[in-house]
Amino acid sequence: MLEAGSPAPHLALEDTTGQAVSLSDYRGRHAVLLFFMRSTSCPVCNAHVRDLVERADELAADDVRVLIAVPEDREAATAWKAKRGIPFPVLTGRRESPHELVGLSRKVFGSMQQSGSVLVDREGVVRHAHGATLPTSSYDKKGIAAAVASLRAPA
Repeated sequence: MLEAGSPAPHLALEDTTGQAVSLSDYRGRHAVLLFFMRSTSCPVCNAHVRDLVERADELAADDVRVLIAVPEDREAATAWKAKRGIPFPVLTGRRESPHELVGLSRKVFGSMQQSGSVLVDREGVVRHAHGATLPTSSYDKKGIAAAVASLRAPA
């Protein structure tokens, strides 16, 4: 898993329209919060995404763009995004799972996809990184809020 203070990795992802998306697309312009869902069928992960949707205006006011990464393919991601009315870009891996690119692997004999979140500041530095095997522990709301607040702190 990534660590706070480390440079953000290069992520080769694509959105539900097939467009390439990279963290470097946001560098110098916006901070980015990536939430990595265990799966689009996970009710706990869906509750976490609903919370992010409810906090969208607050995050946007802090100049944080939210991206949701799912382990499913683009077709499944597109259907889930439409069904749930997700306002954020939903990303899939281009060649491998987006989760693997940040160190969120499969645990418990490969049956449990880890989920979590990563906040990257405008300069491309990881400010928050949290992952968990159980989805109930994957959304560190307080940790995210503290990291977002640190973006507002004077340098």
